[in-house]
Amino acid sequence: QVQLVESGGGLVQAGGSLRLSCAASGRISGYTMGWFRQAPGKEREKVAVISWSGTSIYYADSVKGRFTISRDNAKNTAYLQMNSLKPEDTAVYYCAVRIMGAADFGSWGRGTQVTVSS
Repeated sequence: QVQLVESGGGLVQAGGSLRLSCAASGRISGYTMGWFRQAPGKEREKVAVISWSGTSIYYADSVKGRFTISRDNAKNTAYLQMNSLKPEDTAVYYCAVRIMGAADFGSWGRGTQVTVSS
């Protein structure tokens, strides 16, 4: 079982930036990492996903051009650079891992709160 620990959340003013990190325990090759978020009263939203090689990347339309996902496989860590933050980006952000060959993201972190004030 992979364990994930997110960090880097906090309170920021609109227009500001934050960088989230997600550290995975163990060394698991070939896994896809993703960032999701959930705001109060809303469904969980897939924000960004990056393949093992980093060559396949997905962004939700709501964050395209503002967020950048990256990873350092030597450190088993993924990052989410968030720029030009908006109040509607306020949510708990979760990191997740999809093992090679799996259909779904099967391991999740506990989340980190991001709050953007107007």
